[in-house]
Amino acid sequence: MFQINCLNPISKVGLDRLTADYKVTDNMNDAEGVLVRSASMHEMDLPENLLAVARAGAGVNNIPLDKCAEKGIVVFNTPGANANGVKELVIAGMLLAARDVVGGIEWVKASKDNADIAKAAEKEKKKFAGTEVMGKKLGVIGLGAIGVKVANTAVSLGMEVYGYDPYVSVNAAWNLSRSVNHVMNVEEIYADCDYITIHVPLLDSTKGMINKEAISKMKDGVVLLNFARDLLANEADVLEALKSGKVARYVSDFPNPTTAGQPGCIVIPHLGASTEESEDNCAKMAVEEMMDYLENGNIRNSVNYPACDMGVCSQAGRIAIFHKNITNMLNQFTAVIGEKNINISDMTNKSRGEVAYTMLDIENAATQDLVETLQKIDGVFRVRVVK
Repeated sequence: MFQINCLNPISKVGLDRLTADYKVTDNMNDAEGVLVRSASMHEMDLPENLLAVARAGAGVNNIPLDKCAEKGIVVFNTPGANANGVKELVIAGMLLAARDVVGGIEWVKASKDNADIAKAAEKEKKKFAGTEVMGKKLGVIGLGAIGVKVANTAVSLGMEVYGYDPYVSVNAAWNLSRSVNHVMNVEEIYADCDYITIHVPLLDSTKGMINKEAISKMKDGVVLLNFARDLLANEADVLEALKSGKVARYVSDFPNPTTAGQPGCIVIPHLGASTEESEDNCAKMAVEEMMDYLENGNIRNSVNYPACDMGVCSQAGRIAIFHKNITNMLNQFTAVIGEKNINISDMTNKSRGEVAYTMLDIENAATQDLVETLQKIDGVFRVRVVK
């Protein structure tokens, strides 16, 4: 019986995936698995029995990844599960920037007591008319799950779409419309595109990438859309560009004192992945990833350990070892197991940066003595008996 703790309300659709081998507990100290959305875990004391944390969403800045890695706690996220919800809001944001629908609606509200509102509207509507997006150039920076969907949808709207991502995955490339122009330099997007939308993770290398220097290379009257992370843009520089007219609109899904209520800013209250469908999809994926790991030791969509899949164990035992990614670790593991007169039927070893993960299927059940001996090897974080 595995015990699961929910730090935030998790969609019932996801929790219903849990089998009879799982119990939801209110006490995190009893849990082998934690499901979380936005709750911060940085100040929490992580219990020794905790094996996995699954984030029902893509961002994991609320989880201490390095601390979890050193404790042999696998952290999962759910990339792509909320992609459609975010994509639809990006497209909505682009249309709101193209045509001043919000301004028009506010005018109607302010004119609600005017008996001749229909006649007045015919005179005023030119202020809100805007332009069409068909035929305009859209630059998509970052071709992950969301960026690909945005690019493909924009193609269907008749836009000329340019995509930039030096690290585009094979899966993303397969899903990307052939009508999308793949550019090799982000400055091509800056120079040519009428609309620019950014879909990259927040890293040291991407923080503030939309800044005064980048904006200076853009077309006059460009529309910027940011539905990824607010810190990807230096918003003080964006406001300055809005005042000068260099940037026509800044559309963001991240309300903060810098942009809220500012002229030219369309700020949405972080609705991107908040649809009922997105929350259900994220919860289902998070639960399924966690169950496969807890039951089989398989890792899929982890942000602090490498992907690893050995299916369902058909041998007497399976052990998983979390360790530093240094030389001679495998030799030490196999030597210890051999000394215990246990045969290894299958094994795999994967690394990610400074950490590594080794799974071994053995023909005898793992003993406490074997686990303790492996745990004593220098560089080992944790030894887990999966079966």
